[in-house]
Amino acid sequence: MDRSRFVTLSALAFGLILVSFVILGFSRLVLPFRTARLLAGPVGLVAFGLVCYLFVRAALSALGLAEIEE
Repeated sequence: MDRSRFVTLSALAFGLILVSFVILGFSRLVLPFRTARLLAGPVGLVAFGLVCYLFVRAALSALGLAEIEE
């Protein structure tokens, strides 16, 4: 994985987190809270998984086991 792809995936994860909050906020205006959470949940789960993957990649790079190339 090169550095630009890592940064792109980080920006995507941040964007997905924001989208999850926006979905939750706007859907709470017209739907019950439980339904709003059900709509925002999958996006938040994908973002969480992506953040976990990026954390593992960064930790492996810091340990020198799997470098993030330039």
